[in-house]
Amino acid sequence: MSFEKRIGLLVPSSNTSVEAEFHRLLPAGVTQHVARLFIARVEPDSIERMVETLEAQSRLLASADVDLIMLCATAPSFLKGQGYDREIGKRIEDATGKPATTTSTALLDALRALGIQRLALGSAFTPTVNGICAGFLEANGHRVVAQDGLNKLDNLEIGRLDVETAFDLGTRIDRDDAQAIVLACTNWRTIDVIDRLEQRLNKPVLTTTQVSAWHALRKLGYGGSIAGYGTLLRDHLAPQAA
Repeated sequence: MSFEKRIGLLVPSSNTSVEAEFHRLLPAGVTQHVARLFIARVEPDSIERMVETLEAQSRLLASADVDLIMLCATAPSFLKGQGYDREIGKRIEDATGKPATTTSTALLDALRALGIQRLALGSAFTPTVNGICAGFLEANGHRVVAQDGLNKLDNLEIGRLDVETAFDLGTRIDRDDAQAIVLACTNWRTIDVIDRLEQRLNKPVLTTTQVSAWHALRKLGYGGSIAGYGTLLRDHLAPQAA
């Protein structure tokens, strides 16, 4: 029997990578439908302003009768610390009556599913935004043993980064005591290096686009396996209810 679902994505307006990467992670029968929230530079003030139109854009997505709405954006879902991801999800649900979640919620769910306590964090972000991300993860019970970023502010510039920057940074931040590598930013092309990094480092690699697709499919009840993008999608894609 075919598995047919619609996922509504709220993405940063200047994000040029996530739609293509997210689509590649979906099984046949699952489609994505996108609305945009304005942002040009990835810095705290503009990240906060990005969600000012959250409810209006969520209602537009809901009109396509999507089965789930996700804020598929990393920094806007962790900006204000522990619980902010769930606050954002509730705002979407209250506005639409649809189930909702966020990329940061997805990341936490993935870390729990893999039993990860200690991680190394890489991102495309500035030290300021990367530090906010690390603080969010630590407030939720995870230890960030190493962190580094590519120090990018312009979101269009992030979208133009070569995918090898993700491989290089993932390799550089690895530590013996890190149980997993986390690569954060849905506009940073990452999915094509996940398997190669896992083979080189012998540990799970989680990227924010990958965990977003995994979490959405899991919440919708998909129980298959998706190969080519890391152990998370290959070996841990059981429906959330199970």
